[in-house]
Parts: sequence; C-alpha cells; structure tokens
Amino acid sequence: MEHYIEIPTEHGDLAAVLHYPLADSQLEDKRRCRWPLIIICHGFVGNKIGVDRLFVKAARKFNSSGFMVLRFDYGGCGESSGDYGAGGLDVLVEETRRVIDYALDIDCVDPHRIILLGHSLGGAAAVLTAAKDSRVKTLVLWSSVAQPLNDIVRIVGERNYEKAISTGKVDFQGYAFTKVFFDSLAKQHPFQHASKFNGDVFIAHGTSDDVIPVDYCFQYQRMFWLRSMGQCDKEVILQADHTYSSMESTNVLLNKTNEWLLTNERRKKEWNDWTI
Repeated sequence: MEHYIEIPTEHGDLAAVLHYPLADSQLEDKRRCRWPLIIICHGFVGNKIGVDRLFVKAARKFNSSGFMVLRFDYGGCGESSGDYGAGGLDVLVEETRRVIDYALDIDCVDPHRIILLGHSLGGAAAVLTAAKDSRVKTLVLWSSVAQPLNDIVRIVGERNYEKAISTGKVDFQGYAFTKVFFDSLAKQHPFQHASKFNGDVFIAHGTSDDVIPVDYCFQYQRMFWLRSMGQCDKEVILQADHTYSSMESTNVLLNKTNEWLLTNERRKKEWNDWTI
C-alpha cells in the first residue's frame, strides 16, 4: 500500500510517499507489527521518483522484503513547497531530521531500525544526518557525494559558480542557487563526519559514473572501517552510471542492496538473541 503524505517543516511542506509492507495476516498481527523504515534521500535537483523511477522501483523492491519505505522531496524539489536554491546542505540535514521526526510518530515504525538511503548529494546529507542524529541506525549510500562544494560545482559549471559568488545568485536548470547555498557546501565535509556514525553501512557505486568519482566509495569505506563500532560493506557495479540507468545496473543495485539489508537484519537479530 502506498500513501501520499505531506510533512510540515519551518521551510514549507515536504511531499512524500509512504510504502507499507503487505503483512500476511496468517503470519503476523498487523496491530502489533513494527517494521524497519528506509528513508530515501534524493540527490541534487532530484525528486522522490528518481531518474527512470529508480526510487519508486527501490521502494517497491524493499517493500516486498518487509521494509516500510518513505521517499520524499526536499524543499523546492518535486512537489514540495519552498525554494531549494535558497538554503543549503544544512537545510537538507534539517529536513531529513524532520522526516525522521514524522516517521517515528507512526506507530508501526520500529524506532530501533531507522535506515537512511542517500543518493548523490542525498548521500552526503544522509551521512551528515546520521553523524549527529543517533536515531539513524543504518546507512545506505548510492554514488554518494563526498566533497560537496567541488562535486556540485563540477555539475553546475565553474562559470555558474563564479556568477553566484559575484552576483549572489545564478539560474541553473530553473533553480536559483545563491551564494549562501554554495557557502554551505564549502562548510560541510562528510568524510570527516563518517567516523561519528556507529551503525552499519552499505556503499554502492558504478564504475561508469561520470558525475561523482567511483573512488569515493573506497574512501568512504576506509573512513567507516576506522571506527571502533559498525560494519561497512561495498558493491562496485561494473559499467553502471550515476543513476544506474540501464536495466542490468538497476537490477544489480536493487538486488545487492536488498540482500545486504536482509542479511544485516538477520545479523542484528542473531546478535540480540545471543546477547539475551
């Protein structure tokens, strides 16, 4: 079951879709069931649908494996109100935390199994959110941004960046990006915050990604390995581009991520049973 919702924030309402798993009434009591929740954070000037419906496909895939999924539009993107270019990465983190607030008020969500899945700039937002919000227990990073300012300037172009800095604003694909936006990117360093997250992490990246360097996945994994707690696994997908646009790369991405999520769920359950 898919349910359209709006999540209020101080910057405007965030449009979202909540995917409920189909519970088998013969196996579980729906009234007492609490599901793990995956929150999907889209990338730069993206939306909750994703390129070639990537996030819709992902939500339905994970849904069929017993995960509740919430995909949403950041402010000013998709169907959400607000102005995406007026804020910055700090605002994306604030909005992600507001989505978590909303999700934890849903009685069938397990508060001990909150998963953030971030793609591209949404990956950086997910890392920064998880580093400061202990409610996030698991991270999934797809083609994640690691150097926000350099990565986004590479996308919008050096000339547009210089125009924003000199005049205060630039028009890129119909979005008005301000100097404030770029300044906020320069202040954030996801690599440095990775060590603050103690949960488990899955990283995926395509070898044909010409937007965000595939080397980032190795660097992220190295930073997560330096922690005293939490596991980190990665999957490098051959010939996959930034949005996993081919059928083969999409299937590999979703299958590998789904397998890891299910394995991680079993591992945590076995560990809890053993400690009890």
